[in-house]
Amino acid sequence: MRIMGLDVGSRTVGVAVSDPLGWTAQGVEIIPIDEEQQDFGLDRLRVLIEEYHVDRVIIGLPKNMNNTEGARAEASRNYGQMVIDQCHLPVEFQDERLTTVQAERMLVETADISRQKRKKVIDKLAAVLILQNYLDRLNM
Repeated sequence: MRIMGLDVGSRTVGVAVSDPLGWTAQGVEIIPIDEEQQDFGLDRLRVLIEEYHVDRVIIGLPKNMNNTEGARAEASRNYGQMVIDQCHLPVEFQDERLTTVQAERMLVETADISRQKRKKVIDKLAAVLILQNYLDRLNM
């Protein structure tokens, strides 16, 4: 079973996939999107779903620190519904509080990468962390 993890933002969607055994997550790419123009990158997402033979999609849910959901969580849930409607796959949500902060910290600590370069990979790494957290919970 292959699982895809998504970190949905207003301008990009970070994409990660699991290995076939569902143990590890690997970053795939960052899909550019434009919420204002109603361009959600779903055509590219469908190509990746087919290419990696994905059976399920996990979407990061950006909850507030007090466990409530705001506008970004609602946008992630809406994106999930679009994936269900257009890709016909089951979608689950994974609490993603602090994954982008964690990803940024990993990039700063492990490599001397400029802020500009970090912006180009941060969403993909956040997708990896979202998916890996899900896989770890699944395989406990």
